[in-house]
Amino acid sequence: MKMLQLEGIYLYLGNEIKLMKKIEYYYFLFYYKIYNSIEYTSNLLGGSFLSEMKTGIVMIALEFWLVLSSYNYYTVLINQKLHLSLKNPIVFIPIIIIIYSKYKLFSDKKKWLDYKKKFDKFSSNKNKKSTLATTLICLIIIINLIFSFYLLSKL
Repeated sequence: MKMLQLEGIYLYLGNEIKLMKKIEYYYFLFYYKIYNSIEYTSNLLGGSFLSEMKTGIVMIALEFWLVLSSYNYYTVLINQKLHLSLKNPIVFIPIIIIIYSKYKLFSDKKKWLDYKKKFDKFSSNKNKKSTLATTLICLIIIINLIFSFYLLSKL
């Protein structure tokens, strides 16, 4: 078990590190499934190019939609209009976190390629399950956003 000393306080890092590795694994799996979907549709439409960039844009959009729907729910919950601008910390902090997480995860291209090789070896059954899970997560995010705007429109 690893230990981290922080100003005289000892934090035991065991389960937390395992949890972070699982989150990273599933994030890369989600990214991989979206990447493969973009590659597949691009090849149908004349050839794949800039697939990693397109996948990054899709991931950022999905994360942004989650943040936006949480703003909508918060607005409905407190029953006040929330003023959103880039100068407002409630807006720029999530944007910075999203961009920083992309940079941190994908700055090491070798890590992404290692995960890609691992995911390419999935059995057909595991591949179908992960594709279904990715599709459902995307649909839930989109439906969640639409529902949050519906609730917001009722104010």
